[in-house]
Amino acid sequence: MLLIDTDKKNAVLNSMVKYLDSDREEIIAANKKDLDAFDRDDQALYDRLVVNDAKVDDMIRAVKEVLAQEDPVGQVISKGTLDNGLNITNKTAPFGTIMIIYESRPDVTIEAAVLAFKANNKILLKGGKEAHHSNEALVECWHKALADNGLDKDWIQYLKMDRATTQEFLRNPDQPLDLIVPRGGERLIEFVKQHAKCAVLVSGRGNNFAYVAPDADMEKVIPVLVNAKTDKISGCNALDKILVDRNHPQLDDVLLKIEGALKEKGVHIVAGEEVLDTLSATDKIENDEVWYEEFLAMKAVISTVDGLDNAISFINKYSGGHSNIILTENTDDAMKFMEGVDSAAVYHNASTRFTDGGQMGVGAELAISTDKLHHRGPLGLKQLVTNKYYVFGSGQVRK
Repeated sequence: MLLIDTDKKNAVLNSMVKYLDSDREEIIAANKKDLDAFDRDDQALYDRLVVNDAKVDDMIRAVKEVLAQEDPVGQVISKGTLDNGLNITNKTAPFGTIMIIYESRPDVTIEAAVLAFKANNKILLKGGKEAHHSNEALVECWHKALADNGLDKDWIQYLKMDRATTQEFLRNPDQPLDLIVPRGGERLIEFVKQHAKCAVLVSGRGNNFAYVAPDADMEKVIPVLVNAKTDKISGCNALDKILVDRNHPQLDDVLLKIEGALKEKGVHIVAGEEVLDTLSATDKIENDEVWYEEFLAMKAVISTVDGLDNAISFINKYSGGHSNIILTENTDDAMKFMEGVDSAAVYHNASTRFTDGGQMGVGAELAISTDKLHHRGPLGLKQLVTNKYYVFGSGQVRK
């Protein structure tokens, strides 16, 4: 693969900033076509689909952030000379071609492409059919920016495929494919894993939990839970399940305060069997599958759990491995929870809504990885490279 020098890559990004600004009316008009055709029954998906002036400004900001970051390609990881005289340097290198499959969010067309391109990867963008007009307008901006700088538009490709065509492409891609990142629910992830012939890096579901310990400070608990649940219900970092320790000295009072604060914000409460007599909620958990479910809605489960160890086990069984919280004033318990819960991000007395590249200081992100290889958490610019060993010799042979 051609290695593009940093100045040229940055020139493309500068051109992209220009086109996002100059073409914003066309981008928003294209998005309106998608919005007009969309069924608003799925509010979370609709929210993700919207592109307005503020969203275009966010896209421009994302490109500028990556523009300002150091080129991640060719960075020396380690270097040394062995006893036999071999000089070995391990350096960062592009993956090659990355495919991302995503629904509804046109801003991914900007963030994924800017990160992949700056890391010298080609990217194949497989957006959802509900955002076709928006994505095509944004990819047109990319193609103009590439052309302005003498680069082929194949660096950033938009794949307009239905499910059957996508399945066939995964099985028999018409070009080298090195990494696939599916951003979506369990069905999408399983679909990609079943059919892909290359590495798949999972950007998993949310279904995030909060554990409220017996010593939790309610002055922190309420604002954290309300923010985590209601700040953005369409985010994979939104809260879905709340477990209050049944050993809490004011258990009933705490349960009612949490329920009241969430209901005041319009959250529909589903109660665990053991708290039905305490809460005003009449909906209860009907089956075990509810514990696995990511809601992406103004909906939350409130239940109880017996102690820290059981909370850790319960969360590890049911959560999506994305972001989970402990609310406690005991730092030892907090650390035990954070070390024991198996997720990309663990929080002590803070909202899960911070699991985001920009909020965590990474900048623009391709996705939040819930995989353990090759990276877990926000996939920023530095995470979109692999590595390569350069071995310099003078005729050495292995004996």
